[in-house]
Amino acid sequence: AALTKEPVPDIVNLAYKEKTITFGEDYIIPKPVDPRLLSTVAPAVAKAAMDSGVAKKQITNWDAYKVELNKRLGLDNQLLRVIANKAKRDPKRIVFAEADNLKILKAASIVYEEGIGYPILLGNEKKINRIAEENSIDITDLPIIDPRSDENESKRELYGELFFKKRQRKGFNHYESIKVMKDRNHFGCMMVEMGDADAMLSGLTRNYADAIRPAIQIIGTEEGVKKIAGMYLMITKKGPIILADTTVNFNPTAEELADITQLVVKEVKSFGITPRVAMLSYSNFGSSDGDEAKLVAKATEIVKQRNPNLIIDGEIQGSLAFNKEILKDNYPFSSLVDQDVNVLIFPNLTAGNVAYTLMKDVSEAEAIGPILLGVKKPVHVLQLGNTVRNIVNMAYVAVLDAQGKCRLDTTVEVERTNWWKRMRKKKK
Repeated sequence: AALTKEPVPDIVNLAYKEKTITFGEDYIIPKPVDPRLLSTVAPAVAKAAMDSGVAKKQITNWDAYKVELNKRLGLDNQLLRVIANKAKRDPKRIVFAEADNLKILKAASIVYEEGIGYPILLGNEKKINRIAEENSIDITDLPIIDPRSDENESKRELYGELFFKKRQRKGFNHYESIKVMKDRNHFGCMMVEMGDADAMLSGLTRNYADAIRPAIQIIGTEEGVKKIAGMYLMITKKGPIILADTTVNFNPTAEELADITQLVVKEVKSFGITPRVAMLSYSNFGSSDGDEAKLVAKATEIVKQRNPNLIIDGEIQGSLAFNKEILKDNYPFSSLVDQDVNVLIFPNLTAGNVAYTLMKDVSEAEAIGPILLGVKKPVHVLQLGNTVRNIVNMAYVAVLDAQGKCRLDTTVEVERTNWWKRMRKKKK
């Protein structure tokens, strides 16, 4: 019965070439490719067998049982479970700036139903409700805000005045500052900046640079951060691998590459992962006299000086970083000897982005990202074509980011806000 209230996973829609399959007369029993068939239906059957006395073996730890079932499907991921559980302990208010998109609505519904966060939907209310109704997505409890509506004119003006103070000497006049608040990305970023929300997700339907720009204009970078960066967390069979910079900086200097590395290391530690960093190049420890190789070597030295206890080395070729035997035989001095490298820092955007796309598409690794680093408050930008699962994973990241950066008590904020007066009492 619980499955009837959940969105059908994307993998089922893709397999049967449907836009959206929902529970009803044509879909009562989960299809063979539905991952919930084993992880949800099987435990329910087992419990019924125990209750009726038919089962010979008693199950006492249902969570462990579900984990074992997911392992059989190849869906087990300890890191994702840790991230999800941490997010659920302190859910945050997440602005979804593109709520008139079917994938976003599905993801927002999952985020709310699973207790990950409190979604705030931006867009035309009639259009959003129509999409939700047509696809049987329950958004009854979720507030919808249309930045363009007359109802929100006073909020637009308030946000616009504040934006004008920030940008009046950076190309925006007073009229433009008020007008730009009709744009959902600007409005959403201002909500985060003013404490009306804790985090924002956007970018599914627009250019990456255009989605980032309002965050930089309104929220700005963390103290001491000169350059923002983007990283991907790749879930592979060998464990998590982090790649950076994959989205922002074209050709960083040695100093900038060192700064990027430090941003990545900080983020990796927040996931409970010990970073072991390979600074990648076509050269190994001075084997080439090329400028790019020297740049990576210099960046490595800068990071080592700043973080003497960090496991890091370079410049080093990617294949060598993962071949412990060859590395130990030929470069026994390296601090990466006998280490399981899990962070790859690329010399430029071309290398990082190409590596990420190849790893994702060829190795079938699951990609979580792009995770935006260095912004003062939690704003993360989705990629064109992200699946519902990708979006939900990014909601996990946004909530964890907000837990570290947000000083407000979200429960109190939610309870006092008029938008949430109609929220049902949910059993956690």
